[in-house]
Amino acid sequence: MNKNKKIILASKSPRRIELLKKIIKDFEVYPSDVDENKITEKDPVRFAVRAAEEKAKAVGEKFPGAVVIGADTIVVYENQIYGKPKNHDEAREMLKTLSGRAHQVITGIAVYSADTRRKAAGYETTEVIFKILAGEEIEKYLLNYEVLDKAGSYAIQDIEDAFIEKINGDYDNVVGLPVAKLRQMLKSF
Repeated sequence: MNKNKKIILASKSPRRIELLKKIIKDFEVYPSDVDENKITEKDPVRFAVRAAEEKAKAVGEKFPGAVVIGADTIVVYENQIYGKPKNHDEAREMLKTLSGRAHQVITGIAVYSADTRRKAAGYETTEVIFKILAGEEIEKYLLNYEVLDKAGSYAIQDIEDAFIEKINGDYDNVVGLPVAKLRQMLKSF
């Protein structure tokens, strides 16, 4: 990758910003305005990758000389995509569904440069196994944490010991950005 190119993260997520700082010291943040609800892809992996590509491309077209990183994280249970809940009732139902079960967290990532039309895309999958959650635990979580901007209605860093039985795979991926995978992609880019 050209070290002189400006790097932009196409996300306002504080979690993604902190994770990207692990591998890149100097970058800018410019959130995309891509509406994930308009993506019609039904396959979870293809959905996450498509959303990441669209975010990177939307911001990349505004900054043609930059390298833009887009990402999209989803929660998947029984091949159904659990994105950001519309309200607390939907969040409650998501958490009840995930209670005592294994699910996947998939983050699609894309790197794009508009001036060269060069792009790279990939994804990371991590299995998360929830403990069986009591109704009171779910209600306490909904009351004390912001859940409406979280895929699957939870943030791993908020619930770790209380909800998580086991994680198989990349923890950073569950937070929202698979840093090791992104580092590989940027090296080849």
